[in-house]
Amino acid sequence: MAAGKRDDAVVHTGFEGRVDEEHQGEEVVDGVFGEQGKGTVDYRSVGWVSTSVLLMKSQIGLGVLAIPSVFHSLGLIPGIICLIVIGALTTWTDFYIGMFKLKHPTVYSVADCGLIMFGPVGREVLGVGYWLLMTCIAGSALLGISTALNAMSLHATCTAVFVAVAAVVTLPLASMRTMGDIRWIGWVGLVSMIVSIMLVTIAVAVGGRPSLAPQTGPWDKDLVLFGNPSFAEAMNAISNLVFSYAGTSAFLPIASEMRNQRDYPKAVVLCQSFVTIFYLVVGIVVYFYAGQYVASPALGTAGVLIKRVAYGLALPGLFAAAIIYSHLPAKWIFVRILRGSRHLTHPTKTHWIVWLSCTLGCVLFSYVIASAIPVFGGLVGLVGALFGTLVTLQAEACMWFYDNWRTQKRTMSFWLLVALNAFIFWAGNFIMVGGTYGSIVSIKDDYAANGGRPWTCVDNSGSV
Repeated sequence: MAAGKRDDAVVHTGFEGRVDEEHQGEEVVDGVFGEQGKGTVDYRSVGWVSTSVLLMKSQIGLGVLAIPSVFHSLGLIPGIICLIVIGALTTWTDFYIGMFKLKHPTVYSVADCGLIMFGPVGREVLGVGYWLLMTCIAGSALLGISTALNAMSLHATCTAVFVAVAAVVTLPLASMRTMGDIRWIGWVGLVSMIVSIMLVTIAVAVGGRPSLAPQTGPWDKDLVLFGNPSFAEAMNAISNLVFSYAGTSAFLPIASEMRNQRDYPKAVVLCQSFVTIFYLVVGIVVYFYAGQYVASPALGTAGVLIKRVAYGLALPGLFAAAIIYSHLPAKWIFVRILRGSRHLTHPTKTHWIVWLSCTLGCVLFSYVIASAIPVFGGLVGLVGALFGTLVTLQAEACMWFYDNWRTQKRTMSFWLLVALNAFIFWAGNFIMVGGTYGSIVSIKDDYAANGGRPWTCVDNSGSV
């Protein structure tokens, strides 16, 4: 706050509304962004409905179509139970992020939570994990865009060119400064992704045989009610379900830019309810009608024509994922560099240089690892296993213990919450270790089988 400002003219806000009606027109000092008022960048500008849409888009991607294969591996009934349980557990962890924000208004990302709970080491470990997870997801989205462009154009040019085009288009849109500026991208991306996935789901249900099934004669879907997977197969399946909810890493920075952060729980409940129902519907319907014959990439399950249309519909959603997951890690670096400085909220030369450097660096990193690493899919799985569970499950369990262990009365509800959060913490550790093992094996097998070349021109949209 500038020297000479009257103390009674300042409204210090954390999780409460950005400014009460009686304080309209007065300067606001936010716990993260500092001074908010006339002449500053308005970071706190997103309503709770738009917030819920951004949260949904951070969760829902083409990975939802991996759920039928999870059901096939675990069996339909155990698969549904695991999905509901993981959805419920992540709803609790997503909710408690908001409660931690309420008690600690200065946190912006999980790295700030690590600083409060574990000191500088915690901040660096969680910060690096957060940044790598975000940029790898953005890189995966860039590859998804190249897959869509290959499918729509029937591989009209080198895949490396499509990845570069995706990065070039993503950069200026990711460089918009606030979540309020890009919330329309969340709306467009969510609608496009839902329509695309539902198109494939309906096409599989009404179109007869999936494209990978024998097109003449008898065929067996091999529907499994109770599976008998190996340990590696079971861990891979459960990890896929956890990763379907790993958008949790984006929830806290999105919540930090809400107009009224008291509305965050409503946004979480709406998001998680919709996402879980959507996952169940898509997973059950596609698995029931396609069984073991789910294509990879999954949008090709209903054939070439539907694949091309579906990828065309999904393209805005893929760009939305690339934009959001490039914007958020860039914003984390930006806030960390300029925090406490007037350059954070005022459009100065320093403000713009730092911000654009952050977005350029993040998009460039995502582009390079997506194009240059032959086993990028395995790398994303490894980063997700190491850090996805960490920021989705363990970190939030630690937040609850940090806030409540020494302050709450030892009632029955307290001990139930102790048991719940302890279970989440240790289950997260187990999934992290098992998922990391499975990812390393996957990288080794993939490299041995396919090798791969950096900046490849090979069509990555599949043969169906």
